[in-house]
Amino acid sequence: MASLDSFGAKTELRVGDASYEIFTIDKVDGHARLPYSLKILLENLLRTEDGANITGDHIRALGSWDPTAQPSVEIQFTPSRVLMQDFTGVPCVVDLATMREAVRDLQGDPTKVNPLAPAELVIDHSVIADLFGREDAFARNVELEYERNKERYQFLRWGQTAFNEFKVVPPGTGIVHQVNIEYLARTIMERNGQAYPDTVVGTDSHTTMVNGLGVVGWGVGGIEAEAAMLGQPVSMLIPRVVGFKLHGEMPAGTTATDLVLTITEMLRQHGVVGKFVEFYGPGVSAVPLANRATIGNMSPEYGSTVAIFPIDAETVRYLELTGRSQEQVALVEAYAKRQGLWHDPAAEPDYSERLELDLSTIEPSLAGPKRPQDRVPLANAKTMFRSALGNYVDVEGPADEASAESFPASDSPTPGHADDPADRPHDLVSAAAGANGRASNPILVKGDDGAEFELDHGAVVIAAITSCTNTSNPQVMLGAALLARNAVDKGLSRKPWVKTTLAPGSKVVMDYYERAGLTPYLEKLGFHLVGYGCTTCIGNSGPLPEAVSAAVNEADLSVVSVLSGNRNFEGRINPDVKMNYLASPPLVVAYALAGTMDIDLANEPLGTGSDGQPVYLRDIWPSATEIEDVIAKAIASEMFTRDYADVFAGDERWQSLPTPTGDTFAWDGDSTYVRKPPYFEGMAREPQPVSDIAGARVLAKLGDSVTTDHISPAGSIKADSPAGEYLSSHGVARHEFNSYGSRRGNHEVMIRGTFANIRLRNQLVPGVEGGFTVNHLTGEQATIYDASVAYAEAGVPLVILAGKEYGSGSSRDWAAKGTMLLGVRAVIAESYERIHRSNLIGMGVLPLQYPAGETAESLGLTGTETFTFSGVVALNDGETPATVRVATDSGVEFDAVVRIDTPGEADYYRHGGILQYVLRKMLGS
Repeated sequence: MASLDSFGAKTELRVGDASYEIFTIDKVDGHARLPYSLKILLENLLRTEDGANITGDHIRALGSWDPTAQPSVEIQFTPSRVLMQDFTGVPCVVDLATMREAVRDLQGDPTKVNPLAPAELVIDHSVIADLFGREDAFARNVELEYERNKERYQFLRWGQTAFNEFKVVPPGTGIVHQVNIEYLARTIMERNGQAYPDTVVGTDSHTTMVNGLGVVGWGVGGIEAEAAMLGQPVSMLIPRVVGFKLHGEMPAGTTATDLVLTITEMLRQHGVVGKFVEFYGPGVSAVPLANRATIGNMSPEYGSTVAIFPIDAETVRYLELTGRSQEQVALVEAYAKRQGLWHDPAAEPDYSERLELDLSTIEPSLAGPKRPQDRVPLANAKTMFRSALGNYVDVEGPADEASAESFPASDSPTPGHADDPADRPHDLVSAAAGANGRASNPILVKGDDGAEFELDHGAVVIAAITSCTNTSNPQVMLGAALLARNAVDKGLSRKPWVKTTLAPGSKVVMDYYERAGLTPYLEKLGFHLVGYGCTTCIGNSGPLPEAVSAAVNEADLSVVSVLSGNRNFEGRINPDVKMNYLASPPLVVAYALAGTMDIDLANEPLGTGSDGQPVYLRDIWPSATEIEDVIAKAIASEMFTRDYADVFAGDERWQSLPTPTGDTFAWDGDSTYVRKPPYFEGMAREPQPVSDIAGARVLAKLGDSVTTDHISPAGSIKADSPAGEYLSSHGVARHEFNSYGSRRGNHEVMIRGTFANIRLRNQLVPGVEGGFTVNHLTGEQATIYDASVAYAEAGVPLVILAGKEYGSGSSRDWAAKGTMLLGVRAVIAESYERIHRSNLIGMGVLPLQYPAGETAESLGLTGTETFTFSGVVALNDGETPATVRVATDSGVEFDAVVRIDTPGEADYYRHGGILQYVLRKMLGS
């Protein structure tokens, strides 16, 4: 739809022989002082002004933005495109297919249900690192991936043919975010004769990786992404923008991972949830594009909506390197300079808040053992590991948080060492828990090759180079390979209990490894290619070797994973692994050599070299100059143009998949992967009035920092779980269960896995971990799913009680979909992460917040009460109440803050959800 252009902003931009229609922001008073990211939003409003959803008042409000004010002005942001990965993308396509049928059933035209904005889906979340450390690991893992996911892939192939503007990048190609920055991202879009900034919403929270390219984009729930695909703008408040000034240069021996873990710690401590973060200042030009992408990728870990770098010469250089056309590169530079979007190192835009970092202060770091923001300086890693260990082991006597500083280094054990374990006193638990703790008991293990070794607490059993955060970054990837080369040359090898995996973000990585001659060294240490996709970081680490897994469980060992990813939440990486540390790819290799977290890498040797001398990390760490020399020789733009030349076609296996046809999908009633969801059953053309909630019982009472990993089904499906029992009852063999992520297109599986994380702590069942609760109708313990069925049969609505940062982590739509399908009508929390709160509204669940300074505990709530919520009906009058009255049968009453933050969200809630709202709008038009 054409813009009203009430500001006269429409003009022409000529670039070489081409001419483009553009909307210039200099027609709006106040534009020059705006941060880069708000200039992008301003252009978006000018180009989409329709006089109804986007008006001149909205544009003037953005031009006169007050950086000191709290967000209060709602705008409608229209993203240029939508990006999906297959775990979250399959439900989107399932919902679109279901919407086609709903439109048909309500006498509409189903073929009108199409993405109106370009939608691209990258299949990258389904590969599992089952096989590792062998030449055929990649081929066999891809083969297993197709065997497990044939039904899903056939469905996506149907979607690619049935829907306009929908493209699929087949399996075995790369990680969605790396494919995005290397190929899909335009930086400046050219479409229908117009040129405008590339903006994107994605169904993965780490969509923010593209912020490194100057692209405004962030993760949304699948339901919000579906609405964007169908032409609905994203309702948002003009945000506060945090200016993050960079200056100086990083010291030798540090990596992008060290930088991003420092920034994550700083911004999480400062508080940037729901805000834009924007990097500026003279230090920006010293940050390579790959490092910018790494920083942008971690935005969800510090809670910001975006973490963006402006367009500059480094952006242009990267676009050229990755094989973008000369015309595209020229358009990016000309457009950015014409619109005032080109970075000026001396500029000081208006910002709501400011932070500053001297890059020369960065030090080698990890993060863990369970949160990305918990930075661990490498120099203190051993001490801090020992201090944390007391939280993970069963000790006799009180734990006093004593650290290893009380224990001489010479007496320190090194768990899992196979050299001479008899020489090492095993006092790890004592070190962690204090003098009253019991000593650890190493267990003797016979490996697959017959070799024997001892395992103890702290043994590194997974060392994974994985995840978009780092595998898109040549500096750290080549740094890891050069460290591997140096280690092999010294005669070092990985410890036999370490599962080593390499899952790069795109085929280009293996190309430059081959060109540099470094692949054999990685493979010598067990880092064989296992797949192009998100593996260990999302829980697709695959099983540990049977002997290792058996020993860990027999002795209840607190073993460790070290991965180059962005998430290390409890229960996420592997069910056998309790402690998880994020690290740079070179450090992943180093810990594979050491085999334990109980080591001071600065002062203790990694092992003994072939010459009989100890080898330290400093002996094999490659220099920055060496890394840059290899980058210059090994990476060329033709690698990118060749690997992405036919990226949507796929290999022979993809092309030979039988593909269903037709405008509507032919659902297979026997499928356990793809089933028609119930969201539109009984739906009328007009919504029913919103009602208050009475007689609600608590399904779960949860603490702080409950993530979407705790809520949403993820990881492997256990045989004795409700989901496992469902699959067994449908004739699915245990070895064919696959993961929850792969079965996201089947709501019957997903509802049974909601709130089923093995590390979930529901305070209604103290001392019990996992998806359990108390069925208040019987007073007995039950699985959360079974209790929800009993409540549904009795007509009892449900409520969740939670603490701070409820729903942090990945933008998992099933965390909200599953919550709604379990019968939850409302959530009361101390605070929310942005995406999950939005997703709850999108599924018709009411997000409420305790009064300022209050908690469930301060109000005396135990979770055994019956709740009534009154005042919700005020939404029927077209207004959103600031609070609703919450009353319990125990006499507790309080006014809960309604966290429906915008009029658009109120519309979604009135309609019962965002999909129902969109469908009714389509029928109305």
